Amino acid sequence: MSEPAQQVAVPCPACSPDLETVHEVLAPGDTLTVRCTECDHTHKTSIEEEEEVERPVIVSQDGESFKTRVNAPPDELVAVGEEFIVDAEEALMTVRITSLEVGGEQRAESAPVADVETFWTRAVDNVTVPVTLNPKDGSHDGTRSVDFLLPGDHEFVVGETVELGDEEFTVKSIRIREDAVGPGTDMTQLRYDGDDAIAKDIKRVYGDDETSDAWSAW
Repeated sequence: MSEPAQQVAVPCPACSPDLETVHEVLAPGDTLTVRCTECDHTHKTSIEEEEEVERPVIVSQDGESFKTRVNAPPDELVAVGEEFIVDAEEALMTVRITSLEVGGEQRAESAPVADVETFWTRAVDNVTVPVTLNPKDGSHDGTRSVDFLLPGDHEFVVGETVELGDEEFTVKSIRIREDAVGPGTDMTQLRYDGDDAIAKDIKRVYGDDETSDAWSAW
């Protein structure tokens, strides 16, 4: 079975000299021979490869960390809270920038990639969400904490009852991470019914235990 033809987006001198159109590559090389898929005009062109620089990335995941690297254009502006994909030995994963080291152990909220010495990040594909559960009788005796490994986009809503594994609880409040982004994440704690947050933005969930046999001894 033949492989599909390589395609590039370049202006066509015949039908679109000012706009890029899809071209089929007929002959690769430093100068490409291409054919416009709009008008079938064949011509030669060259494509400038965008300059990139390599930067180290520290990835934190469940209390552990490892180091990998990322390539990016030097003039690209990056900021704390942004997410990108890293191809590490451990896995291909999405990470969120938690800090930018820009030299002399100084940190910045945003900077061009050229000025960044190290990206400090945490994995957000799958995250551990700690949940503090209070007994159904309202007392604090017997309060316990349970950790749940969840997809980063798993949603918690204040006032809703949640079933996870063998646990069932009603969400009372949600503490938000400092690097959380998006509507409502400028608050440190969500307390009102209907307030919601996704797992990768959550530092801790507080709930009333609804598990049927959790407090059978009381």
